[in-house]
Parts: sequence; structure tokens; C-alpha cells
Amino acid sequence: MLLAFDVGNTNIVLGVFKEGRLIQNWRMETDTGKSADEYGMVINQLFRYEGLNTADIKDVIISTVVPSVLYTLQHLSSKYFHRRAIVIGPGIKTGLIIKYDNPKQVGADRIVNAVAALTKYGGPLIIIDFGTATTFCAVSDKAEYLGGSIAPGIKISSDALFEKTAKLPRIELEAPGMTICKNTNESMQSGVVYGYMGLVEHIVAKMRRELKETYHLEKEPKVIATGGLATMIDSGIDCIDHVDKMLTLEGLQIIYEKNRSTNAGRAKVRQECE
Repeated sequence: MLLAFDVGNTNIVLGVFKEGRLIQNWRMETDTGKSADEYGMVINQLFRYEGLNTADIKDVIISTVVPSVLYTLQHLSSKYFHRRAIVIGPGIKTGLIIKYDNPKQVGADRIVNAVAALTKYGGPLIIIDFGTATTFCAVSDKAEYLGGSIAPGIKISSDALFEKTAKLPRIELEAPGMTICKNTNESMQSGVVYGYMGLVEHIVAKMRRELKETYHLEKEPKVIATGGLATMIDSGIDCIDHVDKMLTLEGLQIIYEKNRSTNAGRAKVRQECE
């Protein structure tokens, strides 16, 4: 079995794959202060609760946008699963042609999402990931990662409104159903949620035009959304074709398969924690 870690700024999503199929997944808070042992104990408990055996894990793969957590998870992989973790980064086969000015600046999550979406839906694509930041990525039908946009995530926007004003409260992120609202909570929900829906629609429309006019792509791109708030945003707009909550985890499994021959000779690691 394969254990996959998708490490974001707010949450870590981890999944277990058996024979290429996702059989279990969990979400936990990203905590840069946690040690490998603390994460290890939590994961052991999750496995035990679901009737899984850590000894059945044959490989570990990690995608992270939080460098400080990477060493911790690599250490966890060595100590608890006796494997050197595969890390998404330079030297990993993805099948993508990166057209970014500096390919090293493209976040691992964006690469993994692009690989998964291309495999599942074909190109061209616009991929939206509603995470701590919201990323918009354009991918051609020739597997070219063309670039994209990055916006503050909807939760960051909501938190900033609360933190930077004296009297406005913290709100739940949900659509109030109206824009002409009669109380402060719903007024804020309306501005944040519907304003964000407008942001998504505008960026997607502009990316569609650029793919036609600048990159001369005749085929209409499919728009794929992932991330915790994708379903809520999709409920109020028409520009998203598919919501795929497990896109990043499935991308990790696909990349693992692409690199399997390289990793075939990876020896088990049985070493003491420093």
C-alpha cells in the first residue's frame, strides 16, 4: 500500500492507496511545531481505528508547500514506515512541460493537481484549488503547464475582515441566500462568498480568452475545482465543470506510478531518530 501526504499551509490531507485505489483518507491540522513522533502517534491511531496495519505501507510520497514540515514527515517515514519518502520536486517524473519563467517556483500541489487532472479529464484545463491560497492553473492539451494566478483564499479574506476591523465579527463561511442583507453577519457572508464567486468567474473567463487568443487553443478548456470550499463556490457559479475533492491525493498516486521503476530499488530504512 502507498501512504500519500498532501501538506498545505492549513491542513495535511493523507490517503492510503491499495492497488491504485484510494481506500481511506483523513485531514489534520498542519502544525509546524509537531515532532515526527507526535504525527506518528496520530497516524498510528487513525490506522488502528480503520483496521489498517502500518506494516502494509510499502512506500510514502509527500507533496508539501510547507518546507518546515518536510523534514518532520521524512523522519516519520523512516522511523514508522521504514521507507525513504518520495518527495515531489526536482528529479521526479511528472510528464509535464513547465512553461513558468522559473519552474522551481511552481508549488508542488499545483504540479500534482495538473498531473491528476490531465490523466483523469484530458487537456486543455483550468484547475482551481481552493486552499489557504486559491490557485488557478492553465494546462494545454500537450501537457504544458502554462502558468496561472494566485489569490488570497476565501478564509484568509474572511479572517482579514474580522482582524482588521474593530466591530465586525468572525463569520461562518456560507452563502446567506441574498445580497441585500438585514444584519451584519449575513452582510459579511454575502460580501465574502458572493464576492469570491465573482472573482472565480472573472479569472476563469479571462483565462479562457487568453488560452484562445494568446495560446491559440481551439478546444474549450475543462474547469476542474478541488479543495475544501470548492463545492460551496461551485453551487453559485456556472463556470466549473467538475469538483474533484481527491484530485491532489490521486495525483500523488499517479506520480508514484510514473516513478515506480526508479523507486523499485529503494531499500527499507531502519535507522534511529537523531
